[in-house]
Amino acid sequence: MWLGDPAQAQVVMATPGPWRELVEAGPGLVVVESDETVSRIYHEAKSLLSDECALVVAPLGHRPKARGLTGGTVAWLRARLPLPDRD
Repeated sequence: MWLGDPAQAQVVMATPGPWRELVEAGPGLVVVESDETVSRIYHEAKSLLSDECALVVAPLGHRPKARGLTGGTVAWLRARLPLPDRD
């Protein structure tokens, strides 16, 4: 999930929700491990945030290309997501 106000990430990180694990991958970028739907995660996170805070929640089906993330994030993603299929 991406939060328009990076300071709000700590609110989500500190609150139990429909997620098993959260990793703050960068300012305002939180990677979520959950078996719940995107809608459930979105609404739970939305209820924790101020009304002015933008929020985007999207699923990751495959490991994204990434750099400059918080230490340990790439290893965390590698342990949970497969590489994309190659044509």
